[in-house]
Amino acid sequence: MSQRRDHGGDHRQTWPFMGRAAGPALSVLVRPGEQPVAATTVLPVLPVLIVSAVVAIDLVFGTGLTWVPLLAAGPALAATTNGPRGVLRVGLLATALGTALGLRDRAPGHELAVVLAALVAVTLASALASALRRRRELVLAAVRSVAEAAQHALLQPVPAAVGPFQVAVRYSAAAAEARIGGDLYALVPTPHGVRLIVGDVRGKGLPAVETAALVLGIFREAAYDEPDLLAVVDRIERSLARNLGQDDFVTAVVAGYPEPGRLEVVNCGHAPPLLVRDCEVIAVEPAHPAPPLGLRALSGESPRLQVLSFSDGDQLLLYTDGVTEARDHGREFYPLAEGLARHVSHEPARTLTALHDDLLAHVGGRLHDDAALLLLRKPTSADVTDVTDVTDVADVTDVADVTDVTDVTDVAGVVVAEG
Repeated sequence: MSQRRDHGGDHRQTWPFMGRAAGPALSVLVRPGEQPVAATTVLPVLPVLIVSAVVAIDLVFGTGLTWVPLLAAGPALAATTNGPRGVLRVGLLATALGTALGLRDRAPGHELAVVLAALVAVTLASALASALRRRRELVLAAVRSVAEAAQHALLQPVPAAVGPFQVAVRYSAAAAEARIGGDLYALVPTPHGVRLIVGDVRGKGLPAVETAALVLGIFREAAYDEPDLLAVVDRIERSLARNLGQDDFVTAVVAGYPEPGRLEVVNCGHAPPLLVRDCEVIAVEPAHPAPPLGLRALSGESPRLQVLSFSDGDQLLLYTDGVTEARDHGREFYPLAEGLARHVSHEPARTLTALHDDLLAHVGGRLHDDAALLLLRKPTSADVTDVTDVTDVADVTDVADVTDVTDVTDVAGVVVAEG
């Protein structure tokens, strides 16, 4: 499975911190609540069972040293899963049992010595291999944790509620070891209303990550400064025109909610968002298709603003092509609109969790491209529980009187409970 990041739908993230792991010269980043990967010091179970099986076979069928060399399988297997100490313990056990079997079968001294020397050699080589494997695992853990911290800075956490919306985000990077990719998203409250972007950078690897960081940085700044949503897009376009190569571009949907009931959308060569209204899923196709960001100079076309009504209970799903282009074993694309219709609910987090699980089941457990999902929902009046006769939160002293409340927001003196 690709490395998954939950930035919504159980949107919990943890900051890595520096922790000392095994080895005097290597520090790894370890997330709170996790233990650093450490060499196993207990006697490995499977290698011991293999050694025991070889001993049993020798006791039943053995003559001389026929079966004793197979004891080397014990420390060799231990090297794949255990640290050097575990390997040495298995090797010591195998050597001791090999000696006992050789003496029992009255094997010639020089033959027994050769077999035991081979056991010792395999044990030492396996211990060295285990130590090298262990060091590579520590380095990989450090790299992955640094990558996670970098992604945390690049794709900042999105809270479960932003402005008037319930929000959930789901992100999966195809590069499991890297945890970062070329898909991007951001959602920020601004003086001009809530604004958001979901995009996909052409290409993969570090160049795509650098471009994604550039786009997000410009968007977060322009979203606060520019009262017009098209001006935000123009600033991103101008910056990309200066910094991208001729064959590079970014597809994106930029949206804003400047006033109640009005949703503005600018689609720059990206997949159309899906609007959920009255249990119906509608693709928001752009009325005037625009080129991807970074290619405006080649096409000469400028994006246009598309205005949608967005009322209580409506939901909007934005996504990247890693979702819609995911194929099953029969090379069939994932039907996102149908999947959304099956799993839509009043909780965006639950909707995206079910949708993401359905996507993984469709592809057989692993995505081969970065995939991002961002779902907005405008709560209805039925989602708002009024607590009457409460004007000050400090006056509520009996917590037993408040049940099944997961988030409480005080808006203009009205306590809104979501949960």
